Amino acid sequence: MFNLTSFIKTNVTERCNSMFRPDIELHDTELRNAIRGKRACVIGGAGSIGSAFISELLAYEPSQLVVVDLSENGLAELTRDLRSSGKFVPQDYRTYTLDFAHPVFKRIFEENKGFDIVANFSAHKHVRSERDKYSVELLLENNVIKAKTLLDLLTEFPPEHFFCVSTDKAANPVNIMGASKRILEDLIMAYSNIYPVTTARFANVAFSNGSLPDGWTHRLLKRQPLAAPSDVKRYFVSPQESGQICLLACVLGKSGEVFFPKLEENQMKTFSEICDDFVRAHGFTPKRFKSDEEARDFAATMKDDCREYPVVYSTSNTTGEKAYEEFYVSGETVNNERFASLGVVEKSARKDRAAVDSFLCELKSTFDKPDFTKQQIVDAIKAFLPNFEHEEKGTNLDQKM
Repeated sequence: MFNLTSFIKTNVTERCNSMFRPDIELHDTELRNAIRGKRACVIGGAGSIGSAFISELLAYEPSQLVVVDLSENGLAELTRDLRSSGKFVPQDYRTYTLDFAHPVFKRIFEENKGFDIVANFSAHKHVRSERDKYSVELLLENNVIKAKTLLDLLTEFPPEHFFCVSTDKAANPVNIMGASKRILEDLIMAYSNIYPVTTARFANVAFSNGSLPDGWTHRLLKRQPLAAPSDVKRYFVSPQESGQICLLACVLGKSGEVFFPKLEENQMKTFSEICDDFVRAHGFTPKRFKSDEEARDFAATMKDDCREYPVVYSTSNTTGEKAYEEFYVSGETVNNERFASLGVVEKSARKDRAAVDSFLCELKSTFDKPDFTKQQIVDAIKAFLPNFEHEEKGTNLDQKM
């Protein structure tokens, strides 16, 4: 029987144990003192990283957990998973299918008089989320504009710890999603003198919801061909590791710091080599095709006893695909000594709150114009982030398998 957790350890991260285990064990007392008996609110908690964070958080027994997410099914699965696993779940455990910018969320927050720990994982995370001007508007509204509403709410009830997830793609961004996360970093850091604020940039989470590898599972069940880029190398962390890095950053970080995993270049893997291993792990031999059509035709005529499985590998040619990954950029002060498995960006050049507010007002004003264009948004981001290098290639991920 295929075991995804074992497959990730053996074929993706190539780590038997979490790379963050030494830091988790070393700081166990500090983590327990900061979390036990505290009230926690997790936004976007039904997603891959949010649910992994919750799993790690509950090991330290908070007294209250409120989870907010737009996915009703995701929240149901989160609850079933927690109850079935036998993990500690506080008596005061509540889930709400809710947009965190909704007035009902504000009422919940105010009636609760805030929370000790607030973690925000709500985000458009895919490069495919920038197809046209409407998808770009939604991406920026969720990743940045709504985040400001949350940050302003937190000024009324300052938490002991506030964490907001970022991405490695925020370092020298080449796509609008990455740029939105870099803007988000500036935004949250503008509040770092009011309450403790931390974030984390990290690698691809192996088989996270909606990711290309996660899609292979669905394609296999439907006997559809698998596709992957052959020239894209990425760093990977396991779902458990994604929750741990966020927990460590949230609780142990100093306000204004950005955490990242200390991974070496030789730990990168291509999607195509992982896909080959994935096919073999299911008892098949990868059969490569040059075109989607040929692969689909083969899949449609596969017999039950066929031990070959169709795959299509191609070079990347879509807008926003970054050729390499990096966790920090020139000019940022990085400390690699504080933790065994984590690096910390302790200082970096940031826009002040007035500059961020002005940019957000400009975005809203642009969105209010019915004839605004995607290029106008790109130009506005470039003015705010001079190192933003966006190249429109005319092809997006929704045009590929």
